[in-house]
Amino acid sequence: MKIEGVQMFSLEGKTALVTGATGHLGSAMSKALGQSGAHVLVNSRSEERCSQLVEHLARFGCSAQEAIFDVTDANSIESYFATYRGSLHVLINNAYLGGAGTIEGSSSDAYTGSYDITILAAHNLLQAALPCLRRAIIENSDASVINIASMYAMVSPDQRIYESESVVNPPFYGAAKAALLHWTKYAACEFGAEGIRVNAISPGPFPAESVQSSNPGFIERLSKRVPMGRIGQADEICGPTLFLASSASSYVNGANIVVDGGWTCW
Repeated sequence: MKIEGVQMFSLEGKTALVTGATGHLGSAMSKALGQSGAHVLVNSRSEERCSQLVEHLARFGCSAQEAIFDVTDANSIESYFATYRGSLHVLINNAYLGGAGTIEGSSSDAYTGSYDITILAAHNLLQAALPCLRRAIIENSDASVINIASMYAMVSPDQRIYESESVVNPPFYGAAKAALLHWTKYAACEFGAEGIRVNAISPGPFPAESVQSSNPGFIERLSKRVPMGRIGQADEICGPTLFLASSASSYVNGANIVVDGGWTCW
C-alpha cells in the first residue's frame, strides 16, 4: 500500500468510535478524528453529554452521532452493536474510572471497578465490534484499535507532589492500565494477521482544565516532574491518535506510544 503525503493521515470515509468521548481527552480526540474526515461515534452513558459533544463537533464541520451505552455493561454494549450494522475502522478505548488514594486506603471494590472499565470493557467492546471491524477491512484493508493507557502503567506516581494521601493517583488505576498494555499486545498478536491493528497510547500529565484553574500549586509541582517543564494540553494527544488511526501507521501493531513530555525517562 502506497499513500502519498498528507493523505496517509486522512480518515475520509472511515468511522471511529470513541468511548468516554465527552471527557477531557476524549473530546479532543473526537474533534481531531472528525476534522480529519472520520464519522465519529460519540460514546457516553449520558445522552445529554453525547448530544452536547455532537453539536459542538458539528460547529467545526465534523460528522458525528451519539453512541449511548455503558461500557461496563456487556448487555448495553451488545444492544448497541445489535443495532449498529455499519463498518468500524477505528475503535478507541478511552473510558476510565476516577478516584484517588493509596494501597492502605483503597478498597477491593475500587480495584474491581477499575478493572471492569479498563480491561473488561475493552474485551467486550472488541468482541462485539469484530464484525464491524472486519467489514472495514474488506472496504479499506485496515482497521485500528487504540487503547488509552497511562504513564502510570509503567511507573508509580510520585506521592510527594500530592497534598495528601487521599488525593494521590490510586494504585488500582495504574494496575488496570498496566494490564491494558499487556492485553494490547495479546490482541495485536491475535488479530494482526487479519488486518486489525491494536496499539496503545500512554498519556502523561494531562490534568483537566478544572484542575488547572482550581489548583495552580499542584500544576506547578506536576510540571517540575516533567523534563519539558510543563503539563500536556488536551490537543497534544491528537497527533499520536491520528497516526495510529490512519494508514500512516499501517505496519504499527502492538506498540505503546508514550506521550508524557519525558516523565518516564527520569
